[in-house]
Amino acid sequence: MVERVDQVLRSELGLADGLADPSVWVLDPCCGTGAYLVEVLDRIARTLREKGEDALTAEDLKQAAMTRVAGFEIMPAPYVIAHWQVGHALRMADAPLGPDERAAVYLTNALTGWAAPREPTTTVETQRGIRFSYPPLADERDEATRVKQARPILVVLGNPPYNAFAGTAPDEESGLVNPYKEGLQRNWGIRKFNLDDLYVRFFRVAERRIADGTGRGVVCFISNHSWLSFPSYVLMRKRLLSEFDRIWIDNLNGSKFETGKVTPDGNPDPSVFSTEANREGIQVGTAVALLVKHNSPTVDARILYRDLWGAQKRKLLLTSLDTEKFDKGYSLVQPSATNRFVLRRSNIASDYASWPRLPELAAQDAIPGLTEMRQEALIDGDRDALSKRMRRYFDFHETLVSLQHDSCGPVFDMARFEAAKARETLLRTEHFSETNLRRYHQRVFEEGWCYYTKIRPIWNEPRPDLAALIGNDNPCLVSRAYRERPLEGPHILLTRALPDYHLLRPNCSAIPFFRAHNRANLSPATRTWLNELGLPNPDADRATAALPWYHALGIGYAPAWLTENSDGIRQDWPRVPLPDNADLLRASAALGARVAALLDPDKPLSGITSGAIQAAIQTIAVPTKRGGAPMTEVDRTLTAGWGHAGKGGAVMPGRGRIVQRGLMPTEAPSGAESSLFGANTLDVFLNADAYWRNIPEPVWNFTIGGYQVIKKWLSYRERPLLGRALSPAEIRYVRDMARRLAGLLLMAPELDSNYRACAAAHRPLSAASNLEDADRPSA
Repeated sequence: MVERVDQVLRSELGLADGLADPSVWVLDPCCGTGAYLVEVLDRIARTLREKGEDALTAEDLKQAAMTRVAGFEIMPAPYVIAHWQVGHALRMADAPLGPDERAAVYLTNALTGWAAPREPTTTVETQRGIRFSYPPLADERDEATRVKQARPILVVLGNPPYNAFAGTAPDEESGLVNPYKEGLQRNWGIRKFNLDDLYVRFFRVAERRIADGTGRGVVCFISNHSWLSFPSYVLMRKRLLSEFDRIWIDNLNGSKFETGKVTPDGNPDPSVFSTEANREGIQVGTAVALLVKHNSPTVDARILYRDLWGAQKRKLLLTSLDTEKFDKGYSLVQPSATNRFVLRRSNIASDYASWPRLPELAAQDAIPGLTEMRQEALIDGDRDALSKRMRRYFDFHETLVSLQHDSCGPVFDMARFEAAKARETLLRTEHFSETNLRRYHQRVFEEGWCYYTKIRPIWNEPRPDLAALIGNDNPCLVSRAYRERPLEGPHILLTRALPDYHLLRPNCSAIPFFRAHNRANLSPATRTWLNELGLPNPDADRATAALPWYHALGIGYAPAWLTENSDGIRQDWPRVPLPDNADLLRASAALGARVAALLDPDKPLSGITSGAIQAAIQTIAVPTKRGGAPMTEVDRTLTAGWGHAGKGGAVMPGRGRIVQRGLMPTEAPSGAESSLFGANTLDVFLNADAYWRNIPEPVWNFTIGGYQVIKKWLSYRERPLLGRALSPAEIRYVRDMARRLAGLLLMAPELDSNYRACAAAHRPLSAASNLEDADRPSA
């Protein structure tokens, strides 16, 4: 990083001596133990020697360390070490600090104090108090303030901390990243803000100091790489593009969350911060961003990007510095509003942006799923058990204390929920009703029951508009506005139950097939498309009304669609091509209906879970006990470490126990099935003696909406969490879940072929149409 900064100071800003130029003021605003400051001083020393060493070189280096190479640190221990490190480096360079001399390293909050306070009276009084009580600390503050407000800082570099939960200071710091937030929801439809991470604040400080302060300069940070492409950072990216003229991005990858620390070709991809003692390094992926601003206003920023993968990425990064034409190792990227100003290479089919987003097919806006937030007091897999609890909850004779003793209903206070007051409100308003026991889709492959009421605040978010529509006769398609991570798998579901807000990560919204009065929930443009295909009026023909949604489901489970459009899918609602003929639409919707059947665990599926099981599936996930003996109740106890209770009662996944092995002759599928399931399989253990035999690795790893399906289900059933052994039905439920997922894998060739046919025959939605409801001619 220091070498690259030195290079661009020479090549981009015309400073022939780079960091050694006396006009270059450098700041590491989060210097820690001073590593970058030492490297900057070393680079200055080498430049001075290359120019011809004289008796004043040591003094030049020392003056740089004392004045224009500055560091800020808020933690006392690393602050002390940074002083020692800089002092040691100067001693080694024959430029030791004298008794009354010090390095320009200051104990301060780098995120505040860049402008004079607006309320001088209060501030002056506070400063006088510090001056009286701790004079050296007041001196430290004053020197840091001079650097912030008076020095012509030309370079900001470092490794800002990554902490999304650091909170904010009440005044100046709390509004620091507002320019990266304003209009996110209004203009971009982004409700979840992930912008209070400390490294984002440091980017804002650097941007403001170079762009608005000095007016030219260099920023170079190594940070979490989420900001390069995640939707929440769209305004941050847009602003940086408008302020800086050239940007180089070295994406160092190494993310546990995005790629599982695996390269595209399957090799280990540790963090660039890995060591012999910690080979994986930190969990998040990282990137080095180098941003340069010239004197003149920015017109079109030039963005160069490259990926670095594998265990040798640090070495590759260093050796690339010696390349004569450094930029040749990068690819030019072209961020725009269409791709949300993404600063990395995008994996998107050429026509993807022309396909409609799922909400564009609907007449009614997608509705967010329900949130209970009552520690599942209103949710249960057993309808009768839930009914019994809620009857007691509605009984006027029951005290809150007695209900708390037996955990009957939402009876415990929690954030912004007063249990006693909420119950009083409910009892004044309505009585217990069996009809309020509704099917509830809480997790993938996990439908249970909830007691629904729209009376607030019993539910955190009851979504009455959605609850009034959803039911057996009116399914909904569930998806989300953007994907949280690349390896989330399909992120579209069909359900007839009330969907939980976190059914998919990071959250989900529902699009009902029908609106009020049984009107098809189709936009005018979608109705025009169906009419042009010669299909019946969707308000009169329910099958026609369902076609677009089943078609979208079929496209959403095509591996080729997921792979070819991964970056586009990540940025916004899913987009799907619309076929230009009715036969292709019907065929695609039929595939979607098969996907829906595989995803519905409550309905037996011939050939998969009932009847004559397909040969490729019948040996999958067989409940087994070591030695071949029958399972007892003890054998059905899940104790292999799949999950445990975390803070606040949240269930945290565990590692569990799996054994990888080769396939036995009786388990080996044939032909194309073999390539879909792979050469290895897994035995997945309940405990030391019992396991599900032969779960193919792609089945075990199958992820929907960001959740690894089978592992997620198991994590909630550990004996300490469930309080009992699994029932025989639950053991077989896991077996059938694995077989349904295997069925989805077996559909992959058909789904891909259908996706490509629909993409090739895409018919754009008409921009102008008023065809709706009664105005639409019947076919």
